[in-house]
Amino acid sequence: MRVLFSDLFTRNFRGAPEQVQKTFGKQLGNLLRDFRHPTLHTKKYDEAKNLWQARVDQNWRFYFTIEGDIFHMIDIKPHPK
Repeated sequence: MRVLFSDLFTRNFRGAPEQVQKTFGKQLGNLLRDFRHPTLHTKKYDEAKNLWQARVDQNWRFYFTIEGDIFHMIDIKPHPK
């Protein structure tokens, strides 16, 4: 699998705290190894847009689509409580 990052994702990632950036790197590795890795809590977020959500940590989520062998990272942001 390959990963592509949207401009929105890149912008929000750069603005995220350093610990979130570090943890995302670990979670991205988990995603690439096992889409259903238990720490990701991967779920379909929007069926119509084929948008998936996965957990960075308790407070942050990342959103992506899957097209063939490419994960398109769409956004990363704090999880609303």
